[in-house]
Amino acid sequence: MAASSPLQNTLTSKIRSSPSIQKRPRTDRNVMNVVLGDILFKTWYPSFYPEELVGHETERLCVCQWCFNYSKELVPYLAHVKMCPAKSSLPPGQMIYEKDEYSIWEVDGEEHKLFCQNLSLFAKLFLDNKSVFFDVTTFFYYLLVQTTYETSNSLPTRQVIGFFSKEKMSWDNNNLACILVFPPWQRKGLGKILMGVSYEITLSDLGRRGYLAYWSSAIAQSILAAPVRRTITIKDISNDTYIMYDDVMAALKEMDVFAPRKRADGVVVDKIKVRNWVSKSKMNLKSMVDPEAFVEGWVPQPSWEEAMDEDV
Repeated sequence: MAASSPLQNTLTSKIRSSPSIQKRPRTDRNVMNVVLGDILFKTWYPSFYPEELVGHETERLCVCQWCFNYSKELVPYLAHVKMCPAKSSLPPGQMIYEKDEYSIWEVDGEEHKLFCQNLSLFAKLFLDNKSVFFDVTTFFYYLLVQTTYETSNSLPTRQVIGFFSKEKMSWDNNNLACILVFPPWQRKGLGKILMGVSYEITLSDLGRRGYLAYWSSAIAQSILAAPVRRTITIKDISNDTYIMYDDVMAALKEMDVFAPRKRADGVVVDKIKVRNWVSKSKMNLKSMVDPEAFVEGWVPQPSWEEAMDEDV
């Protein structure tokens, strides 16, 4: 057996395990664990990595934290990360949002095809329903990037820690394809940033459950911030939160905050029930998305219906 090189030993000593997320992995995974940068964590689902490159059942796959290139062999991986062009450059695409250490970058799958393919392959390890990974040209990808500094004088380190993707053209305007915060950064409220920026009707039940939590938090914040003696309508809540009327009703029903009595012009929400829901859910009502943090001049990409309207 060949002796390990000093470089291999250095990487091995730096790899740290991520705290486990309460998720039962599928038994048919083709990759058991991934190393992203210096973090080792378990996968949840199989992905579409080429079997001739990754194998049928790989114990550990190394993934570049900057471009998501991958290798099951340590030496090629070390050689890549040492020279990766993305290491010292900005993330691909255009920055559209920035607040504190977090930013969102809009990436066109057609312009950055290889990056988006590698990102989708990696994401599939944690998504049960993401089947599109090769034809990325019809999607926009929105990267959640964390920027940190080791010291006040050091260069910034940028890490993609999650993303969501949207179809460029959708016949029914349900164009959100997937949304994900990578496991080592989950349970920190970061999904609210992605949800706040991406607000759309989702295509998956899992995504909808996540959005219900986001909607409920935003709606509770709106209701409890209203003056005590002011009567507010569902339309008022919808206008205040930018959440569609039907989604407001769905969230209120899920929260179980309707009062037993009804008015002639509609349902009544019990503020005490809303406060109890906030307390029971241990919900942080602080908004994770600051509207003022969007980059000036950025215009959201149009949906299919909007694009058709512009052509008429």
